[in-house]
Amino acid sequence: MQPTERLYYHDSYLYSFDAQVIEAADRAGRPAVVLDRTAFYPTSGGQVYDTGKLVLENEKEIQVAEVAEDDDGRICHYTAAPVEAGQRVRGRIDAPRRRDHIQQHSGQHVLSAAFVHLFECPTASFHMGAESCTIDLVVNDLAVKSLSAKQVVEAERLANEIIAEDRAVKISFVSLEEAQKLGVRKIPPKQTGELRLIDIADFDLTACGGTHVRSTGQIGSILVRKIENVKQGVRLEFVCGLRAVSAARQDYITLTETAALLSANVRDLPQQVGKTIQEARTASKVQMKMLEEIAELRSAQMLAGSAGSPKVLVSVFPEWDAVFIKLLAQKLTAAAPDVIALLASGLGQTAMVFAQSPGQKHNMGQLLKDTMAKLNGRGGGTADMAQGGLPAGSADLEMIEKLLRELAAGL
Repeated sequence: MQPTERLYYHDSYLYSFDAQVIEAADRAGRPAVVLDRTAFYPTSGGQVYDTGKLVLENEKEIQVAEVAEDDDGRICHYTAAPVEAGQRVRGRIDAPRRRDHIQQHSGQHVLSAAFVHLFECPTASFHMGAESCTIDLVVNDLAVKSLSAKQVVEAERLANEIIAEDRAVKISFVSLEEAQKLGVRKIPPKQTGELRLIDIADFDLTACGGTHVRSTGQIGSILVRKIENVKQGVRLEFVCGLRAVSAARQDYITLTETAALLSANVRDLPQQVGKTIQEARTASKVQMKMLEEIAELRSAQMLAGSAGSPKVLVSVFPEWDAVFIKLLAQKLTAAAPDVIALLASGLGQTAMVFAQSPGQKHNMGQLLKDTMAKLNGRGGGTADMAQGGLPAGSADLEMIEKLLRELAAGL
């Protein structure tokens, strides 16, 4: 059977077309059809599929949910309901989705070419997501060993200059031999037959089967959002066109709301946030020092009121959290050689800490594990110190104190 005629190869802005259903089948529990010709783009080359509708001869509309390419070159349209073979249909592409994909894919070509022009860094792979796109750049040791944020901004700037110049983007079909002579930036591996070339005037020439703009001005803009090192080089997250506008708008809203919370100008946010973080760290150190002093005092009080050996101390602290009871347990077991502490806290998530002075005969980790099993909690630790927490809303501090005292009586 002949491959599907790909109308999008010649006109990326074709949103409506007529075709005939040449095959209808159930594929993995999903109704699907193959058309003799289509403008629906199937997932390929990093670009995701088109969606839209098939309008039947009786004007009934069937949603096209996904489009994929078969190994034999036919394009399969997964539909929301079965469609009979032999019917004439009119395909209608989801135009806003297609235009978005056009902007992202053409923007990727321009951005990838900018990195080649400036830093000799080729693109290894491209992925188009629902919210953003990524390219993985191969960092060439002969050119640069890594890419700095400054270099990425430089490439982004060049890419946007090419967009602003509104350079023509042309499509042509050539043989593999001719493509190699033309100096195509990237030729697909194991390519046979003719190549479809996307030519951005005097800037980039590459083989690609995707949907693209007619001129670079239709991309709108390119905004790099994130830079990270990956195994093969550097990964860039970016958005183009209307996605870039939406991302920039959301960023601005986030920044202005944050600036308002800090009573600062948007441009002063880095300094203001840095100052706030430093103040928080200082306050945290002061708080920890005070907490240690309180734990030291409470430890002395508890030991002074205890008798016998070993000193088994049980206490529940509704107003303190897990950090405090762990600190208190450390103070208690360090202050005397024969202390066993069974402590619980009620602030935040209910927690328990079991601890003993080094050298005691009990296993606090196992004791806590057995106790937590009764309370549907989780925790663990060593023979001398163990900690655990209970599910939110499940704690009854009176019941927990009773349980701890029963445990203490058996030690």
